[in-house]
Amino acid sequence: MKLDLAKSDKQYYTAPTDPVLRTFDGYDYAAITGKGAPTGPEYTEAVALLYRSAYRAKKLAKADGRDFVVPKLEGLWWVESDEPPLSVPREEWHWTMMIRMPEGVTAAMIGEGPVRFERLVEGEAVQALHVGPYATEPETLARMEAFMAAEGLAVTGRHHEIYLTDPRKSAGDRTRTILRHPVRRSA
Repeated sequence: MKLDLAKSDKQYYTAPTDPVLRTFDGYDYAAITGKGAPTGPEYTEAVALLYRSAYRAKKLAKADGRDFVVPKLEGLWWVESDEPPLSVPREEWHWTMMIRMPEGVTAAMIGEGPVRFERLVEGEAVQALHVGPYATEPETLARMEAFMAAEGLAVTGRHHEIYLTDPRKSAGDRTRTILRHPVRRSA
């Protein structure tokens, strides 16, 4: 029987449309980091390399009797500017694209090259489900910011997205993305 993290870890892969506070311990990922627009050639090639590594790990795990469904694509996004992130040209965006790996997958199973095996611990985080095209994410982010202000929380990590639908296969208005911000209590 294949392990499907989307079914076995509902807290990680589900979120209401209204922001909520949840805690996320450490998880392992196959990850690749780069810079550029999410439609650019560097990004496209990086995501292809990431999926090749994830399927390599799946094949090795399956041979060892631990088959799994390759989880959803995720991304950490940031800019190296004091400007509001969405005002920075997309070609200047930085990203780490990730695919979560189940317990038992090792760095050796990911392989060598630009894709690496890493652990991410976010701790407390505010998250919400965004439904619709990526261009309307600021509406969901504004609700998340209002929630954080009301709860006395401040962002402590990178903007995290979990792509529940494949943008190549679903229309923009049906796209579902979990938006997550690691937080801490304000002083």
